[in-house]
Amino acid sequence: MRLSDCHNIADLRILAKRRLPWPVFDYIDGAADDELTRRRNTAAFDDVDLVPNVLAGVEQIDTRCTIMGRQSALPLVLSPTALQRVFHWQGERAVARAAEKFGLWFGISSLATVSIEEIAALTSGPKMFQLYVHKDKGLNTSMIERCKASGFDAIALTVDTIVSGKRERCQRSGFTTPPRFTPRAVWSYATRPRWALDYMFHEKFRLPNLDSHVSEGTGKAVSIAEYFNTMLDTSMDWDTAARIRQDWGGTFCLKGVMSVADARRAVEIGANAIMVSNHGGRQLDGSRAPFDQLEEIIDAVGGQIEVICDGGVRRGTHVLKALATGATAASGGRLYLYALAAAGQDGVERALTLLKDEIERGMRLMGVTEVRQLNREMLRRRSQ
Repeated sequence: MRLSDCHNIADLRILAKRRLPWPVFDYIDGAADDELTRRRNTAAFDDVDLVPNVLAGVEQIDTRCTIMGRQSALPLVLSPTALQRVFHWQGERAVARAAEKFGLWFGISSLATVSIEEIAALTSGPKMFQLYVHKDKGLNTSMIERCKASGFDAIALTVDTIVSGKRERCQRSGFTTPPRFTPRAVWSYATRPRWALDYMFHEKFRLPNLDSHVSEGTGKAVSIAEYFNTMLDTSMDWDTAARIRQDWGGTFCLKGVMSVADARRAVEIGANAIMVSNHGGRQLDGSRAPFDQLEEIIDAVGGQIEVICDGGVRRGTHVLKALATGATAASGGRLYLYALAAAGQDGVERALTLLKDEIERGMRLMGVTEVRQLNREMLRRRSQ
């Protein structure tokens, strides 16, 4: 199977699975407990039908929109995700370059494998930094100040990861960061020589936004669950979020909001945007899908704050359904991580090309020439 054989995100997932050692693939693909929420996130889009208008004159269409004050060529955000150089040696550099080429927002994680400063120098496109609040307050301050100095456009505070979800696939495989070649998994690494050679002979694995303060994840191999459960600040509350917004002083987003009450609180503390997200099903299994919660949240806070539907997006029509519900944009992580793992920057560009084509084709078939024309009259719930 080659990259040219991939015609959708599901195909890119298959290619990634063939090219990655199984502990690494399962880290990307897996979620918490029974993984009900992970599956639900995408399946939720199936419960809503699109109702097109015809004879709309769609020779010229405009997919541009404004997200958090920056223009985006598509109503799509590449969500921040951790450890990208574990999946492919190009890591965040590949995603940054592809996002800039397609004119999209993208984000890097606190647990990124490329530094804040390097990403800032690499691209002038819109970029956010995803902040995990650590017990080490000096580390939190350091990351915020580095983002200011580097000209990042937004900070997205992740609020749904007070402790780690129970990611059973990672427990079975023994996946750690950096990867540890355990006896149980060594055969999988040995049978993926391309990945193994890239990992061993490119630059040494590190987490450059953290390693001036903590050793975990750089010199010391730990599981993600162990890292989250020992390093993150479980006392984080709304006062913490308001303080971080004030310390940052720029565009501020809360990632991981799922309830109407929390959406209203986000407005009250002066957040510019919320990402309606359950962390890809990797935290609380049994959580509602972001798309299913979207309408209620938009009815409560729409127009007061930007609302981004994060999670489960695998098709351009999923993006259109989110926008028709009232979202500013849709976003996701796995939609480009599979592609990154499959073929680096070429893979990410392939994924974005496919999604761009699907959005444009869907708009024409819906009779929509601008994304702002999408509205709820174009949606029908199957339960009705």
